[in-house]
Amino acid sequence: MPAQKSERNRTLSLSGGEKQRLRSLLRTPDRPLAEEEVSDRVFCGDMFTVAGFLPERSADLLILDPPYNLAKDFNGWKFSRVADEEYREYIDRCLRLLLRVLKPEASVYLCGDWRCSAALYSAAGKYLKVRNRISWQREKGRGARKNWKNCTEDIWFATLGNDYYFNPDAVKIRRKVIAPYKLEGKPKDWEETGKGNFRMTCASNFWDDITIPFWSMPENTAHPTQKPEKLIAKLILASCPENGLVLDPFLGSGTSAVVAAKLGRRYCGIELNAEYCCWALKRLESAKESPRIQGYADGVFWERNSDPGNSGVPARRSRP
Repeated sequence: MPAQKSERNRTLSLSGGEKQRLRSLLRTPDRPLAEEEVSDRVFCGDMFTVAGFLPERSADLLILDPPYNLAKDFNGWKFSRVADEEYREYIDRCLRLLLRVLKPEASVYLCGDWRCSAALYSAAGKYLKVRNRISWQREKGRGARKNWKNCTEDIWFATLGNDYYFNPDAVKIRRKVIAPYKLEGKPKDWEETGKGNFRMTCASNFWDDITIPFWSMPENTAHPTQKPEKLIAKLILASCPENGLVLDPFLGSGTSAVVAAKLGRRYCGIELNAEYCCWALKRLESAKESPRIQGYADGVFWERNSDPGNSGVPARRSRP
């Protein structure tokens, strides 16, 4: 008999009946699909097969979060570390298959750790215009006795061309003002409130406001490499217009699809593991009842653990 979860443990779990119901909803395409057939869909299958059936020039944003180049067990499917050049060829193969699905003005974000970051940059540079590297602080992690502790990961930002969607105002951060400066007795570039002094700042390419999902957060799952909803929300708000299509061919437990739905975007996800697909579908159902994104409220990204209102009101309603 499995151990009973504590009252505050909100990690996603599925009953036997829920698994059976959700598995019955899974589909694996076997023919070319039209755009309306991939909109707001989660497909269960191998990305290298399913992506071949996706319609051309349909996606506004590609979030490519493949297995990193290290040994990892994804619910029974094991990914083994390979030589750097072999991993670069793996990413190259992914991009060549997915490029046809992107609109000419689409953006691409490629996720990785320090070990595979160079391979991501090299592969992306062959087909895309690489514009920046985002480093985000992943505060979890074990210490090391003979090396520096790994506490950051990279996301490469690239576009197909020079004409692309980017909305910097949608991803500004509300930061506390430590040493407020006044001009003629009035706040300069900050606001004074009953809950503290704050300044809206433009997002840089270093993100230190991300919280990794843990057991007391409703977005948490047992996926070993789950991305935080707040992290994905920044990518989507910055680089996908409302009602645009977000494509994630390594969907995992569904974070990209869930966040897209919460922010009024369409989604198309591909995931090999049926169990993870069920988790994604369950999270999508829950998102209809509660569109809150931890750390993002009233159209504002807050510093980690600093939202004084904790209102949980999303900036944009989910699409009906």
